[in-house]
Amino acid sequence: MSWLHQRLLARILAGLVRRGAFLVIWPDGSRSEYGNGQGYHAGIKFTDAASVRHMAINPGLALGEGYMDGGIIPTNGSIHDVLCVLLDNLRDTRLPLLEWNAKLGRLLRPILQANNARRAKHNVAHHYDLNGRLYSLFLDRDRQYSCAYFPRGDETLEEAQAAKKHHIAAKLKLDQPDLTVLDIGCGWGGMALTLARDYGARVTGITLSEEQLAAARARAAEAGLAERVNFELLDYRALDRPFDRIVSVGMFEHVGVPNYPAFFATIKRCLKPDGVALLHSIGRFEGPGATNPWIAKYIFPGGYSPALSEVMAPLERSGLITADIEILRLHYAKTLAHWRRRFAANRDAICSIYDQRFCRMFEFYLSASELAFRLTDHMNFQIQILRQQGALPLTRDYIYEQEHQARFASASD
Repeated sequence: MSWLHQRLLARILAGLVRRGAFLVIWPDGSRSEYGNGQGYHAGIKFTDAASVRHMAINPGLALGEGYMDGGIIPTNGSIHDVLCVLLDNLRDTRLPLLEWNAKLGRLLRPILQANNARRAKHNVAHHYDLNGRLYSLFLDRDRQYSCAYFPRGDETLEEAQAAKKHHIAAKLKLDQPDLTVLDIGCGWGGMALTLARDYGARVTGITLSEEQLAAARARAAEAGLAERVNFELLDYRALDRPFDRIVSVGMFEHVGVPNYPAFFATIKRCLKPDGVALLHSIGRFEGPGATNPWIAKYIFPGGYSPALSEVMAPLERSGLITADIEILRLHYAKTLAHWRRRFAANRDAICSIYDQRFCRMFEFYLSASELAFRLTDHMNFQIQILRQQGALPLTRDYIYEQEHQARFASASD
């Protein structure tokens, strides 16, 4: 039956790849070429019939698995080039198999994105409790593992991540010392430490990652900020304390659509009446979708990047006020390009921590993620949230003024 799967996959590729040039070398050594030759160029070699069969039946999972396991080998370029060809063409062509998988994913949301406290901790550990040295080898010095902010477009990664933190701080309007801030999903503590050191805030950071918790606490002690910054291993749903400000950066993608009401209930419960909250998350331009099955299996189990339409309804029902929404286009594509290059430069060191299969998995993840923002419908959004309309000035001028002061202070250091 292998010839049947090869014929089926060949037909799928002929219908998909209209732009660029895509070479396929089949297990028997025969070759097929697709596309018009104008655009991205790449190719793949199948080393066994099982990989062809899997690719024909479940391409959303099979390409990544085949690359990880050696059943699919890039030719005429890297796996990044392969993904460029395929994702560029998917902008115009809908594959029925992928569409069906997306519909199934949406139907199974109550199960796939249940993310109760126990499952949420397990999902976080899957990705964030990896060897801490791994992240230091491709992230910036502050280990910001979320979309950076490129006001000019040519910033270094360190500059763009610092700009992201100051952009968010400006939206929080930290205009007086000792404001209490809750950081939901605090990672390795970089945002919390910045808000305490540069803005005089008293910050509580919560995470479900034990590795991140230990690193964040160590960083706070080393920086002499342990009295101003407190990190806790805690689920957001367990919180019932008042804060002047709440920030959440790159955590909402792990909440799951069924839990949005509980997330916004926590914001309302914990935000003081005159407080300000800022939610920063990956989103989608083209409406509700589903998490790619390979990403869900190997990288972010239980994760989902929502369309704004999926966020706004539960936010509106919560009784909270949406004060401002900003869409960050292509900023994450730039961020991921930096990470991908740094990962490649440190690949040998990372391979010594894990193995070649792990490196191929991470290469696929970084490239697929970058191109999701560059070639498909992914973006980032920031939503400013209030309980009272009068908690912020009438215009955005204060944001730009605060950012200008932060840039001036950084230039003076």
